[in-house]
Amino acid sequence: MRWKGNRRSTRVEDRRGRGGVVRGGAKLSGGMIVLALIYAVVTGQNPLSLLGGMMQQGGGGSQQQVQIPKQQSAAEQEQAEFSSVIFASTEDIWNQIFSRSGQKYQPPSMVLFDGQVQSRCGINSEAVGPFYCPGDSKVYLSLGFFRQLERMGAPGDFARAYVIGHEVGHHIQNITGTERQVRQWQQQARSKVEVNQLSVMMELQADCLAGVWAHHANQQKNMLEPGDVEEGLRAAASIGDDTIQSRAGRRVNVEAFTHGSSEQRVKWLKRGLQTGNYDSCNVFSEGA
Repeated sequence: MRWKGNRRSTRVEDRRGRGGVVRGGAKLSGGMIVLALIYAVVTGQNPLSLLGGMMQQGGGGSQQQVQIPKQQSAAEQEQAEFSSVIFASTEDIWNQIFSRSGQKYQPPSMVLFDGQVQSRCGINSEAVGPFYCPGDSKVYLSLGFFRQLERMGAPGDFARAYVIGHEVGHHIQNITGTERQVRQWQQQARSKVEVNQLSVMMELQADCLAGVWAHHANQQKNMLEPGDVEEGLRAAASIGDDTIQSRAGRRVNVEAFTHGSSEQRVKWLKRGLQTGNYDSCNVFSEGA
């Protein structure tokens, strides 16, 4: 992808390199304060930011959170920059799409993390992969997932960009009311199978919305290079429910699908890429 030189988002919060939670007394020791001051001198950062992270009051007890700075490699820093540029592109494109229909786009924020992260949706490990939390309108991304994509046979910049575009797609569903409507339908569902089917439609629509973003980003910035689309389609196929179940040595169980089959995910990503039309992503009326 041609992404270098484009603007970065100002709505990215980098929480990478933070330590775990250690239960115990709520007071900071003198040693902790000294360490914070030394760290501040070496890095030029405000020591209060480090000390603030060391103290965190919890309900029913106290806990101190020690943030351990982690040196980021050049590759990790480039991936963080890439993610910020792609996220900025989604801001620009969706702002334009909403403006055309006389609406104001309310962009999400993105949190980069490793290990585990706290959101309005609870505490999640990076093992769950990227996710969007409607409670705080934030996309949560562990860059380690990009390495996992490579192991699953889906390397490349556009494969990574598709992941970010997909999570932003969930934000679109949130601010347009689709997410709320689907949750109501799920509460009224008569079986777990129906709940899962509605979840699949949510995910497939987010795939399509990722394609809509990429369509317009390429038209305006010529971001896609030969082979990029194939990278994205491979990524969509690699995270289909049937592929994941097979890779885990399990029998393919369609009723247990929550994200859609590889074929479905490729179909809807391709739909968005080809049409660039928000209305073409109405999975709920057309069916998966």
